[in-house]
Amino acid sequence: MNRREIVYREVGCEYMDGRRSFTQLGLSESLGISLSAINAAVSSLKEINAVRVKQRSFEVIALDRLLLYWATHRSLRKDIIYQTRADLPVTEIERSMPDEVAFTGYSAYRFLFNDAPADYSEVYVYATDEGVGDIKERFGRNDRIPNITVLRCDSALASAIKRHSLKHSSVCAAQLFVDLWNMGEWYAKDYIDALSKRLDI
Repeated sequence: MNRREIVYREVGCEYMDGRRSFTQLGLSESLGISLSAINAAVSSLKEINAVRVKQRSFEVIALDRLLLYWATHRSLRKDIIYQTRADLPVTEIERSMPDEVAFTGYSAYRFLFNDAPADYSEVYVYATDEGVGDIKERFGRNDRIPNITVLRCDSALASAIKRHSLKHSSVCAAQLFVDLWNMGEWYAKDYIDALSKRLDI
């Protein structure tokens, strides 16, 4: 993900955890991203009336606009670093993943909400460098249509993975929404619709 997307993820995830107000300096310090990049990200959200900018802070006023803006600018394909196919049940693939991953997509939805709006056969994960190596060792190379997709992990997410601070080893619901929006399986829409209802957007 690019720097703007990292900002959108931080704001979206924190908003869902109950935080309503943010400062650009605070985001810059916590994410290690320059103030100019933070300002550009916030300005884009202001233009679509997703946030209200005050003198010393800004607040989210329309989560749906933030997520949809992010979703339409997200390119999941650019973050793919490894794909393969495993002739295993999807639950076995999930159980075989190493510790240093964050699930997204259909697996993450099931883990976070203990529900599956539709059957699925693909597993998507973000992985640290160590995690990618472990996945390659465990699943090898298979050039048939992939059912395992590994995505590049930015430093902030990698840190959360290493701290084991992710709920059910999954991305937060804000990032999950955006990732599902960019997945090509026909049943992705079932998951997006179900998640939209849960998030009331």
